[in-house]
Amino acid sequence: MKKIYLFCSAGMSTSMLASKMQSVADAHNVPVKVAAHPHNKIGEIIDADRPDCILLGPQVKYMYEETVAQYGKENIPIAVIDAEAYGMMDGEKVLKTAIKLIKANK
Repeated sequence: MKKIYLFCSAGMSTSMLASKMQSVADAHNVPVKVAAHPHNKIGEIIDADRPDCILLGPQVKYMYEETVAQYGKENIPIAVIDAEAYGMMDGEKVLKTAIKLIKANK
């Protein structure tokens, strides 16, 4: 099972998107676990429950470079969620993006 974790400032709005992504995955029998966490927990989460993909909410886009600098060596793809897909809560589009990132990272 692949783990796709979304991070934003508090984890509130991304948790709605994460549940939509999980619903799409479940409907299509895609074996993934999607969860949302606050950005300040990335280090702990990587240590405790290593994700296969890290997605940052558009509101923490400014933290992308810092996140890559800190965790890029972990060989986990890190990307910023497309702002339009995020705004529309398009779980399917964001899920597809995450799966592409995981496949490209092999």
